[in-house]
Amino acid sequence: MDLDLTDRVYVVTGGARGLGRATVDHLVAEGARVVVSGRSSDSLAAVTGALGEAVVTVAADNADPGTPARLIAAARDRWGRLDGALISVGGPAKGPVTGITDEQWTSAFQSVFLGGVRLGREIGQELGPGGALAFVLSSSVRAPLADMAVSNGLRPGLAMVAKTLADELGPRGVRVNGLLPGRVRTERTDELDAASGDPEAAEAAAVRAIPLGRYGAPEEFGRVAAFLLSPAASFVSGAMVPVDGGMLRAL
Repeated sequence: MDLDLTDRVYVVTGGARGLGRATVDHLVAEGARVVVSGRSSDSLAAVTGALGEAVVTVAADNADPGTPARLIAAARDRWGRLDGALISVGGPAKGPVTGITDEQWTSAFQSVFLGGVRLGREIGQELGPGGALAFVLSSSVRAPLADMAVSNGLRPGLAMVAKTLADELGPRGVRVNGLLPGRVRTERTDELDAASGDPEAAEAAAVRAIPLGRYGAPEEFGRVAAFLLSPAASFVSGAMVPVDGGMLRAL
């Protein structure tokens, strides 16, 4: 399928590693140009080294109110247009409700929730007909994850913001969707498994809940994300799309 991405321009936050990087790779492979943001200069340098002139990188923190304007300017200055964004807001601290401090909640709210809302609001207003936003959320939007209180608390709210933004931007021809990754093998899932004290047992337990019987690969997520951002998904908006191997039991 031709995704019609040639010379289209996207912003991908958190695009230097994990699910964001997998999406950047697929967008570029389909002919798109990408502004990649992240907090690690070393990781961003690796993206530039691998993808060259197809990307421009911006060291930025989603929690910084000035980040959306910097990313929009980078796209317009380099390529003169902006067609959409993948808004990846990273993983918050692991722990139960009873173990998460006010400071941890506040920090996560600034980056995971408010940072995501701000990026969607500011970038969304820059897009014209055919533009698209996609939020990288989590399966915790539909079912709580054990020992992941912050994700369980913030992700569903951000999903509802994305759904509302789809209503607001739809009349202008701009689409907004959410992606709900399950256990996709990234540095983040490796860290979560390691935090259990027995990574192999943690993975085995997680796999038992996945009908496909394995963790996903980042590129499997990246393909879905690139499709949702592309004109090939031109009548898909306001959707929350699981990429989880069948793990979620809710419709």
